[in-house]
Amino acid sequence: MTAAGAPSTGGDGPVRGPVRPSGLLDVLGVASVVLDAQGRVVLWSPQAEELFGYSAQEALGQYAARIMVHEEYLDLVVKLFADVLQTGQSWAGAFPIRCKDGSTRLVEFRNMRLLDDRGDVYALGLAADQSTVRRLEREVALSARIVSQSPIGLAVLDTRLRYVSVNPALERINGVPADEHVGRTIPEVLPQVDADALESAARRVLETGQPLVDVFAVGRTPADPDEDHAWTVSLYRLEDAAGTVLGVAVSIVDITEQYRAGIEAEAARRRLALIADASARIGTTLDLERTARELAEVAVPELADVAAVDLLEAVVAGRRSSLGPAEPAVIRALAVRAEHSADALEAADPPGQIATYGPDRLVTECVRTGRPVLVALVKDEDLARIARSPEAAVLLDRVGVHSYLAVPLIARGEVLGALDLKRTRNPQPFSEDDVLLARELAARAAVQIDNARWYQNARDTALTLQRSLLPRHPSVTGGLEVASRYQPAGATTEVGGDWFDVIPLEDDKTALVVGDVMGSGISAAATMGRLRTATKALASLDLDPARLLEHLDRITDGLDHSIATCLYAVHDPRTRQCRIANAGHLPPARIRVGRPPELLDLPTGVPLGVGGIPFSTTTFDLEPGDQLVLYTDGLVETRRHPLDERLQTLLTLLDDPARPLEELCDLLLRTLHQPDNHDDVALLVARAQSAR
Repeated sequence: MTAAGAPSTGGDGPVRGPVRPSGLLDVLGVASVVLDAQGRVVLWSPQAEELFGYSAQEALGQYAARIMVHEEYLDLVVKLFADVLQTGQSWAGAFPIRCKDGSTRLVEFRNMRLLDDRGDVYALGLAADQSTVRRLEREVALSARIVSQSPIGLAVLDTRLRYVSVNPALERINGVPADEHVGRTIPEVLPQVDADALESAARRVLETGQPLVDVFAVGRTPADPDEDHAWTVSLYRLEDAAGTVLGVAVSIVDITEQYRAGIEAEAARRRLALIADASARIGTTLDLERTARELAEVAVPELADVAAVDLLEAVVAGRRSSLGPAEPAVIRALAVRAEHSADALEAADPPGQIATYGPDRLVTECVRTGRPVLVALVKDEDLARIARSPEAAVLLDRVGVHSYLAVPLIARGEVLGALDLKRTRNPQPFSEDDVLLARELAARAAVQIDNARWYQNARDTALTLQRSLLPRHPSVTGGLEVASRYQPAGATTEVGGDWFDVIPLEDDKTALVVGDVMGSGISAAATMGRLRTATKALASLDLDPARLLEHLDRITDGLDHSIATCLYAVHDPRTRQCRIANAGHLPPARIRVGRPPELLDLPTGVPLGVGGIPFSTTTFDLEPGDQLVLYTDGLVETRRHPLDERLQTLLTLLDDPARPLEELCDLLLRTLHQPDNHDDVALLVARAQSAR
């Protein structure tokens, strides 16, 4: 396209159509004067009228020297005129001219001889006001100096968006000499920059005349082909004084340092955000596997495409571990996460699996030295030291692992394991900044992992103790069929002091006990064991249930101010009755054939350990086929639901007296025990048998 009113050039050929005047010639106002051999004026241009003040009628036919030259310069002018006509040599210079109004004007001349077709000689004088010429010379010189010395890259594109000229600064920015710019387009000179977008912007400026300021561009030039650079580009349309469109002027400022500083600032912001995110997300529970999984999820994809959290097996078992130079590392994988790569997951150790890594492996080096191991650019031979097996190395090669980083997990001066990081989709290799970020994440997570593993060890110890103290009873004892369950609390909480017991007594009687020691951990489990032992010893005396609870109350009062709830029932198959006493415990449920389930109405009593308040015994019928459900509060209590609502739900589940007891236990735990319940559960179900 061409600008409105501009003639078509037809490429590089001559101009066709009306030509608008040149702005430069208009500014100069060049006058033309032709003299014959006698020095008379034979041609007088309109510019001469304006420059000297004489009209053509006044000047034509006159001796030029008489009307234009002061007497003192007359001889000099005659000599110069004769030299031009006789020798044919041109003369150029400045000369004072007398104007019509009597003033003197210093005029810049270019004089030369002319011959017509008859051989007659004439003198042509081209003249312009010297002050105007000098002003334009200064402006051109100043513009040229500014352009050549400017630190800003400057270029002029013609109307076909080809380079016409570039300044030295742009030569340095692009790394291309000026003569290799001229005649070529932006995409031809700079193929590794988004040149099409720049050319499109230049075309809009050319067509609309609206300038574009600070257009952002990024790419690589021959000046620095290995690094990205950034620039702001401003474009505006060039027109001469008469409004003729000449092309587009381009100014380019290199802002690479600001661009890189911005990238670094953004990276720093993201690192801080990642650390803040890690502080909030890692260690939400005291579950070891979950804590490790949270660390892996924070690392992917912000820091790596594949992340694995591995702990030394000795550390998991609660032992200190130190590796010698030739010792392998026995590692348990706790968590692995990969972004969009099934092969990467397959190449990693599955969570929970124990693997042995030789002394030459990079993860072994990391946990042995307690220092990060960085392989910025992974080569084929590096994969054998990264992968757990040759097959895994093939998978890692297939997914394109190109950068590797392992940082130690260190807490309280002990190396626990390693955070293993790989990049596949992210094209950037791990940098020293990434090492610092990974170490910060690992340091924060290691403390949480250490807390979780010590807690898990203590919890496992308490759980083992508690399970060892719970009874292993036969499914049928006396006149009862019995089933029971013990369910620890969620993995993030310590074990509690819940217990149950089934105690055979004389005359086919059976004592059923459910209790709950306040508190948690090993102390609660130990107190529970002592109360269970005392209950079993007192039950052998065939005491009334209320009397037995009174003895237990005194015993509990002496156990470091412990408090416990307890329900004690004695079933007698001959009388088909149960005698029950309650020490602050939830009421048992009774299921009878042909009747709706019910909660037994018992005096609640006070918990064991309060002391001084008597207990009472209540007697209930328990016919063959009837069931008694004893439980601790962890089965029905939650933070979100009223207790009455939960007890009603319990009764709703007891709708089938014929359901097998084992199935009933599973149903109650599956339905009522919530995953977020921070309390353990003891459950005991007994069904009365027909007399033998």
